[in-house]
Amino acid sequence: MTSIPVLGADDVLRAVPSATAVDVVRDAFVAHYRGEWTMPPKVYVTNYPAGDFRAMPALGAGHALLKWVTSFPGNPARGLPTVTGLVLLSNADNGTLEAILDAGAVTALRTGAAAVLAAEALGRADAETAAVIGAGVNGRAAARTFVARGRRVAIWDVDRARAESAAAELGCDVAASRDEALGADLVVTVTPGYEVLFDDGSLQPGQHVSLMGADGPGKAEVAATELARTRVFCDDWEQASHGGELAAAVDAGLIGRADVTQLGAVLAGDADGRTSAGEITTFDSTGLAIQDLAVAITALASVGDVQRVEL
Repeated sequence: MTSIPVLGADDVLRAVPSATAVDVVRDAFVAHYRGEWTMPPKVYVTNYPAGDFRAMPALGAGHALLKWVTSFPGNPARGLPTVTGLVLLSNADNGTLEAILDAGAVTALRTGAAAVLAAEALGRADAETAAVIGAGVNGRAAARTFVARGRRVAIWDVDRARAESAAAELGCDVAASRDEALGADLVVTVTPGYEVLFDDGSLQPGQHVSLMGADGPGKAEVAATELARTRVFCDDWEQASHGGELAAAVDAGLIGRADVTQLGAVLAGDADGRTSAGEITTFDSTGLAIQDLAVAITALASVGDVQRVEL
């Protein structure tokens, strides 16, 4: 029998500070872009409208990963988390299991990291205001990451009490209104993706928006025609063009492969990010297993004593 460490949510969050998550997720984006880390497209097992299950594998840095994770947006009303599941981390050289991690905590860390990383890479250098739309677990992670990176941020949620609770916990502000939040220089949207937040003509010159909520078929936080008038970036073209914010615009013929730049190429220095102060930039995030892999490796290397199971 083998003793395997089990990292619960608190273990993961203690082992990987939000600022560290930004750094390791940046490295993962670059490694994936260069072909050093590999990742097949995620597989969806859907039970809409209730939610879906996702299987996400990745390989890199001597490790292999499989994340089995859910997204059930109606769960908070039942007193249940939206995201649950497990991350299995293995040794890529001999196949042995190295750790079991809480998928919700890993997902929150890498989602917040990717959102803020994109905002820093693509936003204006003189951006003054930042806002997060959505005060759920992943929205709080994005706000926490902004704060960890030294930026003041406001949070807004349809449930004001939830936004106030998040602000008190994280040391950030509560946006006075949704319109105020949507008008920030740097915006991160972390909603279920069932409602369009940005209609035609709503985005302002110089804004950047990290679109984190529309991570599956049929979801959208921005109108397809509005997205098409921005400078578009994504985490992975194959995923985003089929199951992300880009999907509707691609299906309508408004956006093609040549119109979209992968964030990894920008971070590696092989593609331009923002090219002018007045440009509107958008980042379509569908969530990559290579991000989970980066967080899981870091957590395993940094964690102290944790529960173990015999397998």
